[in-house]
Amino acid sequence: MALFEKNKKGKDGICCIKVLGSGCASCHALYENTKEAVKKMGLSVEVEYVTDLQKVMEYGVMSMPALVVNEKVAAMGKVLKPVDVEKLLHKLGF
Repeated sequence: MALFEKNKKGKDGICCIKVLGSGCASCHALYENTKEAVKKMGLSVEVEYVTDLQKVMEYGVMSMPALVVNEKVAAMGKVLKPVDVEKLLHKLGF
């Protein structure tokens, strides 16, 4: 079981990073900035872009874009710059 959980989260401790949005320019910008930050940090995790509003609503997000790390909403309602995404991920312990 522990081996499965370790593999699920990956070697960096992050199981998933998602950008939730409607497909607008701001949402796409956060997606690109997040991918850039993850690449710069050398993390081996793929950033997922979720535009299905039903799935977005399941996170309880009221303003987009939103950033979800390990299934928890980390930021919403603003486009973070790559450096801000890095700071947020470091603050979360990554």
